[in-house]
Amino acid sequence: MDILEFKNVSHNDILHNISGTLRESKITTFVGPSGAGKTTCLKMINGLLSADTGEVLFRGKNIFDYEITKLRKNISMAFQSSPMIDGTVYDNLNLPSDIHGETLDRKRAAGLLSLVDLDESFLDRRVRDISGGERSRVSLARTCVHEPEVLLLDEITSSLDYVLVREIERLVKRMQSEMDITVIWVTHDLEQAKRVSHDMWFLRDGELLEQGPAEFIEKSKNPEIQAFVKGEK
Repeated sequence: MDILEFKNVSHNDILHNISGTLRESKITTFVGPSGAGKTTCLKMINGLLSADTGEVLFRGKNIFDYEITKLRKNISMAFQSSPMIDGTVYDNLNLPSDIHGETLDRKRAAGLLSLVDLDESFLDRRVRDISGGERSRVSLARTCVHEPEVLLLDEITSSLDYVLVREIERLVKRMQSEMDITVIWVTHDLEQAKRVSHDMWFLRDGELLEQGPAEFIEKSKNPEIQAFVKGEK
């Protein structure tokens, strides 16, 4: 079943008539060279950007027909740099709740940390005192505060070493399975995409050249995709 659909979406000179679907409860990666429009597509999904023409549908309804705060509770996003506010890990986990005038229960916060293999003692640690890998885990846990249906990941492992990259991949796959959520992951790393994906979109120059189960990337007859797989573009 499809949870999201792009219908003839164009944006500035970045995206050109994108039409495609995203399956529910699957991990879909957006792959392609730099400047392909991957992150722009991601930002379209939770209303950070709007289409000049066309529309993005969430459960069959235009995303801008949803109240924006409700939309962003259902469709959460983690960014490349794992931005944090100064304070404790709990302060950062509480941030999505605080924005909506709510307070995150500490027991619930501890449960979120357990999702990413961090124990309750981290709640009172200063963010400045934890490692980059631990910050990435906290950022992932924070995206789940409102129990989203869709999780958007924008190059979240690009600044991590290989060991931490594989660990974050493991955690995302586990979270997706245990929480039965849809994950859409922008990555420049084709090998990572092969490891984590159920489905892929291949974008180039703002166009969606091909989409489908992840295996298509190795079998595609499209010369642009073949060149990318071979590392030529």
